[in-house]
Amino acid sequence: VQLVESGGGLVQAGGSLRLSCVASGISFNLYTMVWYRQSPGKRSELVAQIYSTGLTDYADFQNSRFTISRDNAENTVYLQMNRLEPEDTAVYYCNAKSKSGNFWGRGTQVTISS
Repeated sequence: VQLVESGGGLVQAGGSLRLSCVASGISFNLYTMVWYRQSPGKRSELVAQIYSTGLTDYADFQNSRFTISRDNAENTVYLQMNRLEPEDTAVYYCNAKSKSGNFWGRGTQVTISS
């Protein structure tokens, strides 16, 4: 099983990024896909998740700035992040979870400059 995140980088506050996570080795359409993030010195926090049904949940802090989506044909989950703030600086991790397993990617760094 492999989850590979991409799309991170350095952007100015107010900018946008689109993160991608490509999964292999799992029946992607059966998994709940989750984005987490972790900033230095802070606990990991859930950002958004999308269920196999397509339903979504979001953390309150994103304040309607983020959108999670999935493409089951491409085994990919996305996180569109708009109006980024310096507080969004973190490593963003992709997680795939189901009754069959719980898998993690290695993360992608997002840095927002003020």
